[in-house]
Amino acid sequence: MGEKRYFQPEIECMPHDKIRELQNEKLLKQVRHAWEDVPYYRDKMKAKGVTPDDIKSMDDLHKLPFLTKDDLRKAYPYGLMGKPLSDCVRIQSTSGTTGQRVVAFYTMNDIHIWDTMCARAIVAAGGTKDDVVQVSYGYGLFTGGPGLNGGSHMLGSLTIPTSSGNTDRQIMFIKDLSATILCCTPSYAAFIGERMKEMGMTPDDIPLKAGIFGAEAWSEEMRHDIEKTMGIKAYDIYGLTELCGPGVSFECSDQKGMHINEDYFIPEIIDPKTGDVLPEGSLGELVFTTLDKEAFPLIRYRTRDITSLTHEPCPCGRTHVRMTKLKGRTDDMLIIRGVNVFPSQIETVLINQGYPANYQIIVGRVNNTDTLDVRVEMTPEMFTDNLGEVNKRQAKLVEGLRSMLGLTAKVTLVAPKTIVRSEGKAVRVIDNRKI
Repeated sequence: MGEKRYFQPEIECMPHDKIRELQNEKLLKQVRHAWEDVPYYRDKMKAKGVTPDDIKSMDDLHKLPFLTKDDLRKAYPYGLMGKPLSDCVRIQSTSGTTGQRVVAFYTMNDIHIWDTMCARAIVAAGGTKDDVVQVSYGYGLFTGGPGLNGGSHMLGSLTIPTSSGNTDRQIMFIKDLSATILCCTPSYAAFIGERMKEMGMTPDDIPLKAGIFGAEAWSEEMRHDIEKTMGIKAYDIYGLTELCGPGVSFECSDQKGMHINEDYFIPEIIDPKTGDVLPEGSLGELVFTTLDKEAFPLIRYRTRDITSLTHEPCPCGRTHVRMTKLKGRTDDMLIIRGVNVFPSQIETVLINQGYPANYQIIVGRVNNTDTLDVRVEMTPEMFTDNLGEVNKRQAKLVEGLRSMLGLTAKVTLVAPKTIVRSEGKAVRVIDNRKI
């Protein structure tokens, strides 16, 4: 496994009972902060008949009301602020692709905490102050670029703030400036790797040793594909704009789940239908309570992400609870003819059969019956005008998807480069049933 490295060993390896003491202490302060300084959340507590005096420890967390993205939209722009604007130094925002944008506010201390978490993530991926970190997440309102940029600075690494796009320039900087750690979305990492291949480059031609990839769900198969193409170890990182951005949790070198920064967050897993808290190890919806957020404190925020939690000891020595790789999202989950389908399941089948991670899922409805069409891009080596060969390949994919999903999909193989590439979050699903 190699040498164990931590950014803040006294916190990252803190005994679990000490973590819980810290969380209990911070929770009481945060609930009081929300009650006194965030009228929107105070009203929700009153509606549920709860006051800060009812919360004695984490055991009482379930008594508090949830916050949802709908609440954040209703409260836009200033309704959930916990500090006056004069104390805030930055905003970040979601893309707004599914509705009203969510705007999150940060004090200087909020930024410092965020940078700290991202520094922990970079160190967990093997980073040191001697590394060169290329941040190819988008900058601006999107949290990816600013988050990893701040973490790299805090660690003391040379930082290349390329943002996303201009892929040939990305590759030029990786090579010319000897970048050792690449930070971007997994779909963009796959695109960069594909472009490197086209340029005749092999992993031996680039100095990268690790990648920190997040902002979208990705499969283990996609991880291995990127690792093989680039000759790196690929690490997952997780976060939400609402909570701060990337760095809420991250993988260590053992990659047995992502360690959640429990000194800053309390995670729960709930049944997405009933809201009941589920036992450890159960698959359900991830809920977070922020413990130190000043400008934008969120209590029991429903992420819509599907995962599970474990406190089983990790060989890396970190003691913070781990979340498993995301299964998907409750709002990304497709229900097709009564079957729950996650895009990551389809991606697994495609990569296992040797296809690149370039695909589109098109859902429709004909005569009151759901239809599932999957457009899959062939590699240049696969591409042929032999119709019999194409049909044979399509039939094999149909069978693979039927085995994985329990339903039949229509598969269409398309020529290389015909599905639009993403430099940020990939758009995988087109659901025409809502039109």
